[in-house]
Amino acid sequence: MELLHSLLNVATALLELLAALAQTAWPWVPLFAWIAFWSLAVDWTKLAPILAKGGIIGVVLIALMASLVWSVVAPPPDGVHHILGLSIQSAFTGKMVYVVGLIVIAALCGSVQLSGACGCLTHFDEPALAEAHAEHEHGESHGHDAGAGH
Repeated sequence: MELLHSLLNVATALLELLAALAQTAWPWVPLFAWIAFWSLAVDWTKLAPILAKGGIIGVVLIALMASLVWSVVAPPPDGVHHILGLSIQSAFTGKMVYVVGLIVIAALCGSVQLSGACGCLTHFDEPALAEAHAEHEHGESHGHDAGAGH
């Protein structure tokens, strides 16, 4: 009977430990999801050239708009952002620090994927539709009337 009571105490302690770990990790779940998305769900071999050809301008503009809207919708409770020991008075600047941090994390995830560190976790297969279109003969009219008034 004493052994059963001891096993029950061990099980209770393990459950309390798991609850404490879950409570500690719960605020970090969105950041873990962000990292998982940019590391495993985005094909950086296709995205990197697009960003290099000028797509980064779109990212910067979206970041500016997100920071502006976020600073208006959710200003800091005490009017000051406390980031890494700094007190930032401007709501826009504080939110911009957070948004730039998220963009840097996404870029780091991309560099990790491009380095090959993710290995077989990021094997992206092309859809079958692209193969069917590549095999399709381009001499056909694709449903268009070939002699229609051009």
